Amino acid sequence: MSSPKHERTSPDGVGAVPYLPLSSDEEAAASEQSIGKLVGDATQHLSTLVRAEIELAKAELAQEAKKALKGTVFFLIALTVFLYSTFFLFLLIAEGLSDWWGIRWPAFATVFGLMLVTVGATAFLGWRKVKKLRAPERTITSVKETAEAFKRKSAEDDDLPSTQG
Repeated sequence: MSSPKHERTSPDGVGAVPYLPLSSDEEAAASEQSIGKLVGDATQHLSTLVRAEIELAKAELAQEAKKALKGTVFFLIALTVFLYSTFFLFLLIAEGLSDWWGIRWPAFATVFGLMLVTVGATAFLGWRKVKKLRAPERTITSVKETAEAFKRKSAEDDDLPSTQG
């Protein structure tokens, strides 16, 4: 139920959205309709309204996800450049130590050793955090309870006598 009047042609990428026709002609015709027809129309309009809201939410979320992806790409590029730049920081530290100590190889060995100690310490901390991970027990229990409830409801429905006439 969309018309050219309700097309979204803006650059945000949102397409046609279902709509509810609102006009005085339909109001006049509605006064002559039966209650059942009015209830049916109300149900259909409510369903259309819910679908339209869902479509709008999907379109907005998709648009925001694209923006977030573009931002994430820039952050990843910045992180990559930063990581490559740290190589020069370590060279600077090693050269500074070699000028201070007067011998080159112990300065570079010291910087390398400090880097290995840092890697080892952070790997150990990461391992401890990962070791503490547990299964989502509450979610598993909730899913099992829901499945049991559906099984019981299905079994109760099967036990009821058929009332076909």
